[in-house]
Formats: sequence, structure tokens, C-alpha cells
Amino acid sequence: MEELTIILVRGLGLGGMYALIAMSMNAIHRATGIFNFAQGMLFVVAGIFAALAMPDVPNPYLWVAVLPVAAIVLAVIMMVQGYLTLLPLKSSVDQHSWLVSTLAVSVVIGAVILLIQGNNQMLTTSQFPSFPVFGTRTPAPYMLTIGAALMWYVALRWFHSKTLTGLSISAIAQDMDAASAAGLRVRRLQIMAFGISGLIIGTAGFISAPIIALANDSGLTYVTNGFVAAVVGGIGNDTGALLGGALVGVLSMYTAFVYGGEFQNVVTLGILVAVLMVRPEGIFGTPAARKV
Repeated sequence: MEELTIILVRGLGLGGMYALIAMSMNAIHRATGIFNFAQGMLFVVAGIFAALAMPDVPNPYLWVAVLPVAAIVLAVIMMVQGYLTLLPLKSSVDQHSWLVSTLAVSVVIGAVILLIQGNNQMLTTSQFPSFPVFGTRTPAPYMLTIGAALMWYVALRWFHSKTLTGLSISAIAQDMDAASAAGLRVRRLQIMAFGISGLIIGTAGFISAPIIALANDSGLTYVTNGFVAAVVGGIGNDTGALLGGALVGVLSMYTAFVYGGEFQNVVTLGILVAVLMVRPEGIFGTPAARKV
């Protein structure tokens, strides 16, 4: 029973983290048609922000106060990145320079972290005590990531269905050329989508800081798992991101518990290959029309 609790609860906690990364990628892809492969390192940057800002003695009130600051800082960083990424593009699908530029941002961030702290992994303590779940002590960040994923899921659904800006971004997702012809400020809305993605990834990294690896080379693992969660659920579908994140998280935790952490990436990529072979559009995705 204890082993099952650890696998399920902590796996769902990891799933919430991967779902947040997937939803942040969806926010950008929905408005631009591109994938930001710097999300993993930006996620780590948010975690480092938490490690630097939080004291060794737990202070939940300070944590609550600093969390929105971290999210806003990451949003600003990503808006700048979005502007530079989209600058050379006539539209998001005309060229593939975004692939190089987003990967370059990830490499640069990793290099800066390496120069500052070397190969050492930064550590931080949870500002909230662990608590029992079915008799098993569970670190608080695992439950906080689940709560954050659900919160952002509800917030994004409301934003895209009830606000004028959200509806405009949804219009871009359906037909970018038609949205531009209708007078929407497409580029401005796309940069705003990068900012929304930054709010999500900043929240995710800050909350997850005590349970993730804060090192110069750890971003690749997180962006890979987040990308797999997005693909499994269906690119652009936040409901799918939640389900895909939970699936990837639980299977990763099971693999680490039973076979060892070195097999986690193998299982994650195996999930990706299986889904692409059986249902390329993902569980909740819809087949995309192809122009001929």
C-alpha cells in the first residue's frame, strides 16, 4: 500500500508539473504555431529564483508573496524572447528559424547557469511541511503542483472563452491570416501569449523548486517530458495536457521506483513513439487539415 501511494501521489505530482509545462507550450503554440524548446531551462530558472529568494527557515507567507513576482519576471523574460523569436518571421510557419532560436536560448541559459554555479546542483527546502497521505509522508510540492495545474487549467479555459483577448488568440489559432485580415494585432497577441506562457512556467518552476534538479543541464529532461505530455494529450489541448502529464508522471515514477531513475527517459520516449504510431494527433487532438 505504501509503495502504491508513493507511486500514485508523487507520480501525479510530477504529472502536474509536466502538465504545467505542456500548457505553457500550448499557450505559445496556439497563438504562433511554434514550440518553445527553451521552456525547460526557463522552468529551471524559475526554480533557481525560488532557491535564491527563499530562506532556509520555512516562511510560507514570504513564499506566497514572492510566487507572483517570480511568475511576472518569467513572463517579462518570455515576452522579450517571444519578440526576438518572432522578429524574423513573416508568419509563424513561413520559416523554421524559431527552432534554432528557441534551442539557442536554452543553450545560452544553461551556459550562464554553468558559469555562475558550475556543475553543482542548487538545492532549496520546501516552505511547507510534508503531510501524510494514506499513512505515507508526502512532500508538499507534489500536491502544490497538482493544485497549480488544475488552477491554470481553469484559468486558461476562462481566459480563452470569456475574455476578448483570449477569444482573439483563439481566432489566431483557427486561422491566422483571417484574424490578421479582420484587423487583429496578431504579433502583439502572439507576444502576449509568450507572456501568459511565462506566467505558467514561472509558477510551475517556483512551486517545484524543492523537488527538481536545479542545474545547467536539467532543462532538457523537463522540456522533453512536458512536450511528451502535450503530444500525448493533443497539441494545443489543455485537457489533454492534464491527462498526458498525469500519464507521463505516474509511469515515470513507477519506472524510477521499480527499475531506477536512469530508465525514466526511455519510458517517456517510448510513450511518445507509441502515441505517434497509434494516434499521432494525441488523445484529445483532432487531425489537422493539410494545405495542398
